[in-house]
Amino acid sequence: MKVLVTGGAGFIGSHYVRSVLAGAYGPAEDVLVTVLDKLTYAGNRANLPAADDRLRFVRGDVCDLQLLLDLLPGHDTVVHFAAESHVDRSLESAAEFVRTNVLGTQALLEAALRTGVGRVVHVSTDEVYGSIDEGAWTEGFPLLPNSPYAASKASSDLIARSYWRTHGLNVSITRCSNNYGPYQHPEKLIPRFVTNLLEGKPVPVYGDGANRREWLHVDDHCRAVHLVLTRGRAGEIYNVGSGSEHTNMELTERILDSCGADSSMIRFVADRKGHDLRYCLDDSKIREELGYAPRIAFDDGLAETVAWYRDNPNWWKSVKHGLPSTTGRGE
Repeated sequence: MKVLVTGGAGFIGSHYVRSVLAGAYGPAEDVLVTVLDKLTYAGNRANLPAADDRLRFVRGDVCDLQLLLDLLPGHDTVVHFAAESHVDRSLESAAEFVRTNVLGTQALLEAALRTGVGRVVHVSTDEVYGSIDEGAWTEGFPLLPNSPYAASKASSDLIARSYWRTHGLNVSITRCSNNYGPYQHPEKLIPRFVTNLLEGKPVPVYGDGANRREWLHVDDHCRAVHLVLTRGRAGEIYNVGSGSEHTNMELTERILDSCGADSSMIRFVADRKGHDLRYCLDDSKIREELGYAPRIAFDDGLAETVAWYRDNPNWWKSVKHGLPSTTGRGE
């Protein structure tokens, strides 16, 4: 298999690449992976193996159609992770999100169509559904995004569906809940809180901390993506959840405890504009059709994640503060 992974130097994409090359999803001797990444602030070459003959890295923009047309021939599959993904940033600079997430997805799908790529998985988010007070979203729920980020991802989902319906492109869509794990950028909640506490700094909690999210370990998410890649049906959407739902305050208390801190380190801050109260996915479709089930219990995964940040200050200080990495690999 020769696979192109867009955004493969980011948090989730790099985990997928490392897992594929490590044989986590099956024999990897004949696997060839091309990573396309623009290396914005969220992409980091240090997230990928330093040397592997099966890995090719290309620095480039997913919006660059000519680059994609030159790059894609010979690839069997594409896994499309590349996206601007931080909600707070989208409130201040929505244009970047529309460009990368919508136009970049369209360019990628057009290039895949023109070059005869056999299979594409478009990786999306539960945020496209909006907010749900009770119950859980199935894949048939309407899209009601509430942030520029979520709206750009909903738009990209519709673009992906159109390339399947109109052109017959073999594309599936995954929508996952909040991810966490090693190598996640410190702008996101869990690594931000953990690294703040490791530096003796307080943690900022939006509003009253009542917002609820499902938390999914990145390893479980990537395994689900690969299941969809290899066994999913064209034109289908697959929710990828965890069943592990927590308020932001509950999560904060767990992080404080894992870092040996107490509630004196909490600082309540003004809530985010349009902050969705609750996300919850019904992922029975991927469980029943493809045999997916998360393997990493949240408390275990959180403890391992905290330990990883504690053991890898060189990586996160380089990313968080722009400091040089003494190893050059973040290890």
